[in-house]
Amino acid sequence: MYFSSLFPYLVLICFLARALLLKGSIDGIRHMFTPKLEIMLEAKVWREAATQVFFALGLGFGGVIAFSSYNKRDNNCHFDAVLVSFINFFTSVLATLVVFAVLGFKANIMNSKCVALNTNKIVVLLGNGIEPSLIPHHINLTQVSQVTAEDYHQMIQIIKGVEEDEYPKLGLEPCSIEDELNQAVQGTGLAFIAFTEAMTHFPASPFWSVMFFLMLINLGLGSMFGTIEGILTPLIDMFKVRKEFLTVGCCVLAFSIGLLFVQRSGNYFVTMFDDYAATLPLLIVVILENVAIAWFYGIDKFLEDLKDMLGFTPYRFYYYMWKYITPILLLVLLCSSFIQLTMTPPSYSAWIQEEAIEKILHFPPWGIAVCISLVVMAMMPVPVVFCLRYFNIIDEHTGGLSTVSYKKGRVIKESPRPEDDDDASLIHGKTPSEVPSPMPGKSIYRKQSGSGGTEVDTAPNGRYGIGYLMADMPDMPESDL
Repeated sequence: MYFSSLFPYLVLICFLARALLLKGSIDGIRHMFTPKLEIMLEAKVWREAATQVFFALGLGFGGVIAFSSYNKRDNNCHFDAVLVSFINFFTSVLATLVVFAVLGFKANIMNSKCVALNTNKIVVLLGNGIEPSLIPHHINLTQVSQVTAEDYHQMIQIIKGVEEDEYPKLGLEPCSIEDELNQAVQGTGLAFIAFTEAMTHFPASPFWSVMFFLMLINLGLGSMFGTIEGILTPLIDMFKVRKEFLTVGCCVLAFSIGLLFVQRSGNYFVTMFDDYAATLPLLIVVILENVAIAWFYGIDKFLEDLKDMLGFTPYRFYYYMWKYITPILLLVLLCSSFIQLTMTPPSYSAWIQEEAIEKILHFPPWGIAVCISLVVMAMMPVPVVFCLRYFNIIDEHTGGLSTVSYKKGRVIKESPRPEDDDDASLIHGKTPSEVPSPMPGKSIYRKQSGSGGTEVDTAPNGRYGIGYLMADMPDMPESDL
């Protein structure tokens, strides 16, 4: 994990240092910090921005919750949350600087090619549509390679001013770096086309290409660690399954689905899954998590839990953010996204081979059915599990190794059920730090502070988490924590 976490930073810093030494990198960075306020009125921009935050911080996937179940009970989660947010912010800025610096370099190269091509057009048109006297004397058209972008722009401004009516027929392009940067691709095209093409112009380009794709593979594996852990941990905690078999099963299933994306039409399915399986459902899941904690469980009880864990009262700022501001903003974003999706039918960008152009086409009926199915399947576990628990088809005791609940105070473990086989226990002979999620072993207790009351042994590693009874006050209802 240390390698997978630190290696991308090393590569990004090396790329940034190298990119800043290339011609045009400052143009790309300047373009990055130039705001375009008109696009901020589009709901799609805000939805994609929210999705990017969810992806970057791992929100809504379950990975953060799964990893946090391994923490000590008194772990300072407030400090962790703030630290991770700042690290994520600076990482995003660093990666964006690298991308725009490299794209600025690529735009400069493409602009130089455009200037050379159109300068040759001017040479051909001299005396046949363009008067030679219109060319400034300091510009030497006999050596086209020495004509700069500033010289070319000066020529076309003069030609446009004199030959105003005939200028469109000349077919001269503006050759602007800004236009090249505005045409920058996104998504898979950015990593596998634009960035890769720019690296071919680097000195020692094979080295940088190897480093770049090693970084991409490393980032993909690192992301999947958290995603798979978010799937495995709750299943292993609820059911008696071997982690090795479940992990192999999940990976084989994911690999089988991934074969869909390596066909010739795979890029269309990648776009479909990205737009409908990973954005809108993720937004809905985060809203449900927020509402469940702030309104159903109770924001006051949640803050009391944090106070008991942290040893201090969290800032009141969080109370209003979690209960009012965040859910309202997310609901507004969700509603605007639904309205936009309703007004604009699902479409995709398709390459028309016969015409050698790219067109925006609408999905066929079966494609729309797949898009709807992706959204529904991503959301299905929430109502299904709710109904199963509401009608007592499954309960919290299903598949558990022991029955536990929560109250404030010391940790007590209830007796395991008679039908549980200790020999088959996944945590037999292990400390809580070795199991998928902190669950109570046979003698994992801690001594209660104070002279009176029942004394119990200290946990081997001092960790307390999911699977322990908090019972300092026997008369307090279980929902008070």
